[in-house]
Amino acid sequence: MRAVVQRVSEASVEVDGETTGAIQQGLLVLLAVHEEDTRKQLEWVADKVAKLRVFQDDQDKMNLSVSDVGGAILVVSQFTLYGSVKKGTRPSFIESAHPDKAEAMYEEFVEYLRSNYDIPVETGKFAAMMDVKLVNDGPVTLIVEK
Repeated sequence: MRAVVQRVSEASVEVDGETTGAIQQGLLVLLAVHEEDTRKQLEWVADKVAKLRVFQDDQDKMNLSVSDVGGAILVVSQFTLYGSVKKGTRPSFIESAHPDKAEAMYEEFVEYLRSNYDIPVETGKFAAMMDVKLVNDGPVTLIVEK
């Protein structure tokens, strides 16, 4: 499982002109599921994202988590994170999970965050063409992978 995590001052996702998820301060998580991922990887990545200390404390150190600052998480599925361009110029997505598995694990990831953390979680729409808008705060961008 691979997640690109961005600290944002705001982020939103639209599908066909309708907003499906929007947050103010928090984390935008672009999430991809690998063909071999299990619940173990899902929990590890979700726990890591929820506990990341990437927000400034009163001494201007990155020491606070998203819940510490009263922020939210916006999770957007993005299978292209497993795109490989090692050969040629057209990406290969053979490492990405089949859409049935990927959607189930994406939904499970979101539910895991909602059930285990007191953090508002918004989402995009799986397999849809989405317009993702964000203001990257910092910028701070991390890759979390298990």
